Amino acid sequence: MDSETNYKRLEHWIEEYQSKGRLSFSLNELRQHFRQDSETGLKQLLERVSDNGKVVSVFKGYYIIIPPQYSSKGILPAAMFIDGLMKFLERKYYVALLNAAALHGASHQQPQEYFVITEYPVLRATNKKGLKINYISTRQLPPETLIEKKKTETGYITVSNAMLTAIDLINYEKKIGGLNRATTIINELIESIRPKEINEILINYASVSSLQRLGYILEEKLNRNDLAEKINKQCKKAGIKFYLIPLKASGKKSKDVLNEKWKLMINTEIEID
Repeated sequence: MDSETNYKRLEHWIEEYQSKGRLSFSLNELRQHFRQDSETGLKQLLERVSDNGKVVSVFKGYYIIIPPQYSSKGILPAAMFIDGLMKFLERKYYVALLNAAALHGASHQQPQEYFVITEYPVLRATNKKGLKINYISTRQLPPETLIEKKKTETGYITVSNAMLTAIDLINYEKKIGGLNRATTIINELIESIRPKEINEILINYASVSSLQRLGYILEEKLNRNDLAEKINKQCKKAGIKFYLIPLKASGKKSKDVLNEKWKLMINTEIEID
């Protein structure tokens, strides 16, 4: 077959795939349907459909289909393909930080970047057509009871529950613009936090320093003594001991102003935007 015929075949296959509600595919899947084509020929065809804006490679060997309604942006929202991409990479993951907060109702925060927490080894950030996906690597992902499934246009994605989102916002505050920004987002997120989410499983998974800082912020800055007190009681029940740490991890350590309950050196003034 000539190259034009092959190109039409590929276009037709992409349209068929899309008609079934699929907006992504791997090179391996494509090979199964185009076995008579050489590897070089197949890649040349893919380059051509990519140049025409019909597909975009978001990871080596993994492509997303761009429907007409997204052609002006040239990319899909990350939520529409992140689950498929993680399955392709055989990685467990969850959507976190600003993006999880937005899904839980903190809608004033429209993140410019997408945050995904996954296992080691480290993944390089995806940066395509103005969309940036940051992968944060961790040695141990949380127990399944701390994550939820959220429906998207193309299926489901895995997301941290509201309480784990708050913990992560404190833990990774430098990645999102600092403690003030983290507190502002938690303030919007707070109505979605259910007291039952502050349980033994969360307390044993979260870092002690994040529990101290979050407890202080809930109590002293957001007037949510009920949630702060539950963190405190659960920590005592689990036999967790607080040690003196700075409120702002990167700030100067000064014992001039202390919070005894949460064992914090108050080395910054938190302001909500």
